[in-house]
Amino acid sequence: MNDNVLSQLDRIEKMLQLQQAMQKQVLNFNETCTYLELSHSHLYKLTSTGAIPHYKPNGKKLYFQRQELDQWLLRNRMDSQDEIEQKAADYLISKGRVKL
Repeated sequence: MNDNVLSQLDRIEKMLQLQQAMQKQVLNFNETCTYLELSHSHLYKLTSTGAIPHYKPNGKKLYFQRQELDQWLLRNRMDSQDEIEQKAADYLISKGRVKL
């Protein structure tokens, strides 16, 4: 029974730490891994290739602005099938190929 209570307390503590981190505007490397649900090695690869916006104020530790991470996550939006069909119809109408 004690093991169950300890594991639940540990889980609650981790959830509280995550919640606290998600209220911050600037995240450290570990917080960013958690926020983006990425492994450490993948995040290191993204930073080393310049694929993700990041900061190195003293040349060592990596920091990330949460707003920039959100924008990075939402890049390369994929249109829905309805949007694609509407764009195709608009294009054909604008070229005068389809007469209504």
